[in-house]
Amino acid sequence: MRQLEKSTTYSPVVRAFGVLKAAQDDYDNGHLYDLRSLVEAEVFDDFLEQSSQLLAKGYYQAAAVVAGCVLEDTLRALCGRNTIDLSGRPKLDHMNADLAKAGAYNKLMQKRITALAELRNKAAHGEWDAFNRSDVDEMLGAVRRFAEDHLA
Repeated sequence: MRQLEKSTTYSPVVRAFGVLKAAQDDYDNGHLYDLRSLVEAEVFDDFLEQSSQLLAKGYYQAAAVVAGCVLEDTLRALCGRNTIDLSGRPKLDHMNADLAKAGAYNKLMQKRITALAELRNKAAHGEWDAFNRSDVDEMLGAVRRFAEDHLA
């Protein structure tokens, strides 16, 4: 009889219930938001690493497009954190202006983001003679720093 009680105490159902209780506690205390931030940061880092690999192999145009996507997603995440309404498919420029207006960052940063977005747009629209490899290298560093500074 003693052995039966011990085996039911550590049954998969009891252990799963413990995990669910812990998850509920994390949710109730606001810790899952932090987990979401960590996952976002990991995903952004993976995409920036892919962009770096593309750049290293000479595909700087594609690297600029991928880095631009990370920039746009970072702005989207910041809008969510700053309770800025994102109806439909918001444009990067609108999110950038709204975030600066909300005080998420200053006007100088807004101008930097505008320049990064312009580089991304040129890459996405095949205007490849309008920028070079070193421009994309600088873009990657700037996007990485921006995401680290504002999503941490």
